[in-house]
Amino acid sequence: MDLIGSLNIFIRVVETGSFSAVAREGKISQSAVTRQIAQLEEHFGARLFHRTTRHLSLTDDGQGLLAHARHVVETAEEMEAALGRQSSSPTGLVRLGLTVAAARFVAARIHLLLERHPGLRVELLADDQPGDMIEARLDLALRSGEIADASLVSRRVGLFGRGVVAAPLYLERHGAPAVPQDLTEHACLIHNIAPGAETWRFTGPDGPIPVQVTGPLIANNTASISIAVRTGLGIALLPEIQIIDDLRAGRLFRLLNDFRSELVPIHIVYPSRRNLAPRTRVVMDFLVEQMRQISSLVADGAEVLT
Repeated sequence: MDLIGSLNIFIRVVETGSFSAVAREGKISQSAVTRQIAQLEEHFGARLFHRTTRHLSLTDDGQGLLAHARHVVETAEEMEAALGRQSSSPTGLVRLGLTVAAARFVAARIHLLLERHPGLRVELLADDQPGDMIEARLDLALRSGEIADASLVSRRVGLFGRGVVAAPLYLERHGAPAVPQDLTEHACLIHNIAPGAETWRFTGPDGPIPVQVTGPLIANNTASISIAVRTGLGIALLPEIQIIDDLRAGRLFRLLNDFRSELVPIHIVYPSRRNLAPRTRVVMDFLVEQMRQISSLVADGAEVLT
């Protein structure tokens, strides 16, 4: 039984005082209206109307049900209206998980999305060692590498590597490396997130080139390395997504352009395709749009356009 529908018919029978009037109003048969009321009476185990050939009146149980029925129907209508508004104009909070590098990139551009959708709110949760997105109550996440969790839906949005960068001040003082092996003579800033962080790996004309580096600063997040490299402290190997704005602004210069790091796929992941909220979808579409723009700038090892 459609309880909300039956309650709506019950309310209209009370208001019109007639089964036939409600039938005409709803363009259904009078027997269908009678059947709906009978199902309600069976459901609640109570008689709702006193009926005669000329008169229809509520029983005490019917009178008691009327106030509750109106409240339930009004609440259902409010819920439908709220969801309808959300569909046409995405509103509410979207929790987005990403790396520290990606968080900086997204934070610099998120105003473009929020200006389009004033009712939308986005919470950025940045972590270079992301955990379980369900446990973290994330709606979306940006993840690098292959996605092993088959329970998640993933959408690949680009291939990105890392770039060797230094500030103008450092280059004025120490010069630039010509080949990866020259890095052993430079101060390198190390992002220590996994074993082997002090080995920087490149690909050249003759194949892989691993280089053991050292330097004055080791940090477990790319934000710290990014700040330090801009001061001229040393040379850093950072995700392309993180250095793009500094390169365009001239705060950093990309070095060793003929020697690329390994390219890693970037995915948008989310728990399920079913009932994806409009607010989540517009954030996803925004991320896809931004990733494609950046991918076009760094593809094929090209220098960043100004």
